[in-house]
Parts: sequence; structure tokens; C-alpha cells
Amino acid sequence: MVIAQVFFRIGQLTTYYLPDNLQTFQERILHLPMQKKPSIVFLGTPDFAVPALERLIENEYPVLAVVTAPDKPAGRGQKILSSPVKDCAVKHGLKVLQPTNLKDPVFIEELKSLKADLQIVVAFRMLPEAVWAMPKLGTFNLHASLLPQYRGAAPINWAIIRGEKVSGITTFFLRHEIDTGDVIFREEVPVEYDDNAGSLHDKLMQKGSELILKTVRSIEAGALKTTHQQQLAAGEELKSAPKLNRENTRLSLHLHPEEARNFIRGLSPYPAAHAMLTNDNGIGFAVKLFAADAKEASHPHPAGTVESDGRSYLRVYLPGGYIDLTDLQLSGRNRMKIKDFLNGLKLEGNWKLI
Repeated sequence: MVIAQVFFRIGQLTTYYLPDNLQTFQERILHLPMQKKPSIVFLGTPDFAVPALERLIENEYPVLAVVTAPDKPAGRGQKILSSPVKDCAVKHGLKVLQPTNLKDPVFIEELKSLKADLQIVVAFRMLPEAVWAMPKLGTFNLHASLLPQYRGAAPINWAIIRGEKVSGITTFFLRHEIDTGDVIFREEVPVEYDDNAGSLHDKLMQKGSELILKTVRSIEAGALKTTHQQQLAAGEELKSAPKLNRENTRLSLHLHPEEARNFIRGLSPYPAAHAMLTNDNGIGFAVKLFAADAKEASHPHPAGTVESDGRSYLRVYLPGGYIDLTDLQLSGRNRMKIKDFLNGLKLEGNWKLI
């Protein structure tokens, strides 16, 4: 059982976690031998987590094991693939654990036997308390937003979809409710006009690896301070980042041009915004949309009306203006520039996007 006790300092709200013996994480950190780096179990799966693991290894932190997703079949050939984090761990000769059930007693006992000082989570599943409460120095997570904003599974995508000019990364201690633990560090990262989800992902991935190292060094030095998310959220409307699905990635024709552009780039290159391109004869194509230019303008066209010269542009009218699609993909085809798309498909008659 973990009990939270709160202390107020001038200009900062600091939380110390008190286990049953009343010894705090901070007290534990202060009693670490100064020459000893904390031993670590690293939990992560995708590319986003790899630079953080590499940074820990480069700085000679003892990574006792890596916990990652089980290998699984992928692609048309259903070839069995391992996660990027597993590939990194194997390259460095690290112990790899791949539980299918994080509450499995066998996995819990194996994890416990490692006696890690600290656990670090980057882009992994929600952990049960039996896992995150195990190490004496706690478990912290890296989240790709400025918490408490954009809690949830897809913070990078939703920040761009909603037109944010600034995103960022946060390290925080895990607790029961997802993405609500006390913040250790936050760092801002600007969102440029031409950023999409892919380019912002890469920026946050690299900056995140630096913040992981900064956080571990702070813990190692006994300089741990945390801040309640409730304090950081004071006066702000909180925006969420729900998991992406087929419904919430479909382009809405109620959006204004700049909103539609943000929606498309916020889902590019993956999973991609999608729609149907149809004509009056009942012919239709499923399309994925990867990039567009936006223009505000008055016009008489119903939303979704498509206009093209058949060579260089494909325009979709929306309330208050239009977007010119510049990169798209037909189902079963490769992604292509709009000129190549129009060269291969003659859009004769009246077409619309639905």
C-alpha cells in the first residue's frame, strides 16, 4: 500500500509517497550510495522508446532487463516480428521479458527477482500496481505531451489535429489512474506549421530520451521533486487524446479548411485520415489523405464537392473555403503525389468526397 503525503513549499506543491514504513521515495534516493547508479528495468515496445533505452546504455546505467510486447506476425506474409525495443535489447545483450499477461504470477516473480531500484516506462501498456509499485525508487513514465494536457493513447496526433503550436514531453510517477501521476519534469517542443504526426513524433522521441536521462540523474542525485497535475491544470481546460479508430480518423466535411488540414497532418503518415471519393454514377474509391493545403474563400459549393483540372490539383470545398489535396493513396496502391494520382485516374463527371 502506498500513501501520499503532501508538503507545501513556496511556489511549488511537492508530493512524497509514503509506503507503510513511512520511508519516502526521496528518502530512499538520498540513502543510495553516491557511487552506485540505480539499477533499472525498462518497459517499452515501439521505435519511440528505443532512443531512451540507448541513452541509458550509453551512460552506463545497469539495465537489468527489458520488458516488451511478445513477437507477433505482421504484413501479408505474416512473418513473425519482434518489437524495436526487443531488437535494441538483443543487440546490447540485455535480458528480455515478453509477458502476455502482466499479472501472471510467474512474470511477477521473475520481475521481483531482479530487485531493480527503478522502472522506466516508455510507450508500453498500462501496468498493474503489482508491477509499478515494485521497485524501491518507484516507476516513472515518459508521456508525449505536456501533462495534464492530452492524457491518453494518441497525444502526438491530437495535439496537431487541434492545431496546437506547442507540444512537449513529461516524466511522471505512475499511479492508479492512467497518465495522472505527479510530474517530475516537463519540456516544451514547438509544433511547426508543416509538422505532421510523423515529424513531431521524431522530435519528441529524441527530446524524450534526453528527459529520461535528466530524470534518472535527478533521482540518482537525490534531487527528486514532483508536482501535482492538479496544480499544473489550474485554470486550464483539459484536452484528451483518445485511442485512434476507424470512426475518429474519418475526415469530417463540417471542418473548416485549416481544421481539415490539421486533421490530415495530425494523422499522417499513420494511420492516415480517410474518406470516400465518389461520382454521380456510383463509382467510388476509398482514399487515405496524407497532406493538403488550406485556403479560406467564399464559394457556392456544397461541402465535399471536388474540383480538378485533371492534371495538377484536386480541390475539396468545405465551409469557408477549400483544401487542395497533395498526397493521397487509393486502397491497395502506394502513396502518391496528386499529379501522379490524376495521371492514373481520369476524374470525369461530378465527383465528391464523403
